[in-house]
Amino acid sequence: MQIGFVFSTSPHGSASGREGLDALLATSAFCDTLSVFFIGDGVLQLIAGQQPQQILSRDYIASFKMLPLCDVENIYVCRASLASRGLEHTETVLPTQVLALEQVKKRLSECDRILHF
Repeated sequence: MQIGFVFSTSPHGSASGREGLDALLATSAFCDTLSVFFIGDGVLQLIAGQQPQQILSRDYIASFKMLPLCDVENIYVCRASLASRGLEHTETVLPTQVLALEQVKKRLSECDRILHF
């Protein structure tokens, strides 16, 4: 069974991203076929060098670096989402595959279950 995790919300202002990361890490212990998608404001989850303590938020973004250690290798980012936010050349906290929107849709369609955060 292939499970897809979609991150589409910004990292600050809600606990959605942190909860999604927790769920993803827990699921990685039981499932070998995981895919992670960053679309919309979710691409902001990957930006290196953020300082959430400045807004009294918890810093969990660096924890995304653990995904390859948990054998999560299918990590995709929507090219259009990066471009619309001016982030095409921004350093991210982990290696990703940048895909066109149509490619993202195709990969999502291959997932048996999708969890959205």
